[in-house]
This record gives sequence, C-alpha cells and structure tokens, in this order.
Amino acid sequence: MQTATTPVPIPPRDTSWLVARGLIPDHGPRRVLAVATFVNMLGSGIFMATAVLFFTRSVGLPLAQVALGMGIAALVGMLAGVPVGHLADRRGPREIYLLTLVIRAATMAALAFVHTFWPFVVLVCLTQLAHSAGGASRGPLVRGFGGANLGQYRAYLRSIANLAGCCGALAAGAAVQLDTRAAYLALVVSNAVSFVACAAIITRLPSLPPVPAPQLTGRWIALKDRPFLTVTVLDAILGIQGQVLVFALPVWIISETDAPRWFVGVAVLVNTALVATLQVRASRGVDTSSAAGRAMRRSGLAFLIGMALIATTSAMPGWVAVTVLTLGVASHTVGELWHAAGSLELQFRLAPAHAQGQYMGISGLGTGLANVAAPSLLGLLCIAWGAPGWLLMGGIFVAVGLAAPAVVRWGERTRPDSADAV
Repeated sequence: MQTATTPVPIPPRDTSWLVARGLIPDHGPRRVLAVATFVNMLGSGIFMATAVLFFTRSVGLPLAQVALGMGIAALVGMLAGVPVGHLADRRGPREIYLLTLVIRAATMAALAFVHTFWPFVVLVCLTQLAHSAGGASRGPLVRGFGGANLGQYRAYLRSIANLAGCCGALAAGAAVQLDTRAAYLALVVSNAVSFVACAAIITRLPSLPPVPAPQLTGRWIALKDRPFLTVTVLDAILGIQGQVLVFALPVWIISETDAPRWFVGVAVLVNTALVATLQVRASRGVDTSSAAGRAMRRSGLAFLIGMALIATTSAMPGWVAVTVLTLGVASHTVGELWHAAGSLELQFRLAPAHAQGQYMGISGLGTGLANVAAPSLLGLLCIAWGAPGWLLMGGIFVAVGLAAPAVVRWGERTRPDSADAV
C-alpha cells in the first residue's frame, strides 16, 4: 500500500535532448499527465474563446440568457469539488478523473443539439460540475506521480496548459472569421473529442491506490481546517487578478485610452507567452510553505505596480499608452507567476496526502467564488471609478499579499507533521 512518504516508482530517465532541456518530462506517468494536460487544454482553449459567440450566433440565444446560464453553471459547478475530491481520495483518483472526462465529452457533444434556454442551462451546469470535479480528482494524480520535484512539475504543467490554451484560441480565430454554424459546431466537436482523447491518454496511467487516512480522522477535515480555509480566502482574493487582463483591461483600452483596439489581443498574447516561458523559472525555490507565503506577498506588490501603470494611460497618446500598457501587463504577469507558484505550493503543502482531493475541492471553491465576483468588482472599481479604482484594487492585492505569510505560518503550525517552519 502506498503511503504519503512512498513515491511512485519512476522509470529510468530518458536522456534525449528534449528531456535534458526540460521541454518534456521523462517517460512514464509524468509525461502521460503532461500530454493529457496539453490535449485537454487545447480543446478547452478552442471552445472557451468562442463559447459566448457559439451560444448567441449559432444557437441563437440572447446574450442576457447566455450570461445568466453561464453564471448559474459557475455557481452550481462549485458544489462538486469537495465531495468528488473526497471520493477520489477514498476510491482512487484516476478512475474518478476518467469519469469526469467522459461526462464532459458527452455534455459537450450534446451542446451541438441545443436550441433553447433550459437544455442549454442543464448541459452547461453538468459540464461545469464535471469540470470542478475533474480539477479536484486530478490533484491527487499530480501529487502521486509528480516525483521528488513536485513544485517544478506543477509549474511545467501550468506552462504547457497556457501554451495549449493559446494554440486553441488561435485555432478558434478561424471559426470566428468564418462565423458560420458549421464552423462553431466544429469547435464544439473538437472540444468533445479532446476530452475523449485525454481520457484515452489517462488510461495509460497506473491506478493510484488511496493513501490510508489516519485513525480518528473526520470525513470532512478540509471544511474544519480554519487556517487552510483562511489561506483559500486570501488566495481567492488574489485570484481575482485572473480577470484583470481578460475583462477589465479590454474595456479600459477601448473606452478610456487612445491605444489601438488590436492591442487587446496583443496584451493577452504577451501574458500567455510570458506565463508559458517563465512559470517554471518563477516557481524555482517556492518549495516550502514559507517560500509560498513570500511569493504571494511579492505578487501583491507586482499587481499594484501593474495596475498603477495601467491607470495612468487614460490621458496618454496612443503609442505611449501602448508602451506603458505593455509594461503594466508584464508587471501584472510577473505577479501572476508568483501568485500561481505560491498558490499551487500551498494547495499541496498544507493538504494531508490522504485528503488531497478534498482540499483541492476547497481551493476550487475559492477560485470559483472569485471568478463569480470578479466581473462585478472589477467593473465597479476599474471601469466605473477609473484610475482611483485601479489603484484601490492594487492596494487590496498588496494588503492580501502582506497578510499571506502570517496566515501561512498559522497554517504550518497546525499541521500534525510540520516539516518546514516559516
């Protein structure tokens, strides 16, 4: 029986040039998970970049109904993470993850036959439930097969996920240009096929036996872990940054600056390219709870600098605004890199091995709440209030980042097997 301290056996190292350069992992479970991640995110990138257009221009639903349905789905999806994560902890994560991929493939394919509001709501809710459940059940797989340098491997997975999402978004651009039902249906089918392909790849992983829970351990320990819940709240507030470049910045560029409109796409491309190339490097050394807390503190400062730069562009000439906006996006992305490194480390470091899925479900719940709240909060501060709102939002990020190390120390002191003091 595998225990929390017994690593999964790793096959002999592949000495190829790609492995030596860190472009692909060694043969075995690590490479399988990496390929599955790329395939999954490639399909998701293809569809998510044009989901609203598919539902409005191809299905024919009003934009208000699409927004309402997707909001309902986001709220419903948050309910799945904790119970499914617990199920993965007790029954084995590979099998549960495979089930979520099959459900996502089926519901995505069924969207091709939707023409009215309520079937749309039901299917997007099921899709979002499976998405949340998949994230919670995937966490124990990453922990179980990640090897000795788990932090670097998590960063690598995030890098290739961003690369795949970028490739998918570029492919989706062709469908948007065609703007036909056949083109949009091709995106839906492509995403469904990607889930099937991902499931087929995951079947190559060996089954990962559950880590035995200590005696007298309660069933829902993550819900009673106040330090971890507090860390999750701070992480969720910092997670609002994920909507800054895709929600607040495009509206700001178009309505408040003289920068050309095409810079909206360039800003996303700069962010994606930096994340794909620098996430592994930014995660080096973030391999303890204390280092993760410091990374989150640095991220808050980087967010403030980036948002302050963006806030100054409303009165600048077009090309000056482009230059300053690029610097702002770069600074924001540095904060994103540090936040991701610290967040991922704490999700695994503070979670006991026997309840990794349950704790991942709690983290996913925090992320989901942040995604629901982000558009309204950023719309009020960054768009309605203008430059002062950008600075206030940056100040919130700084305050949360400064609080993170102390909360992490609290969490570390309460771990029964604390190994690295902050």
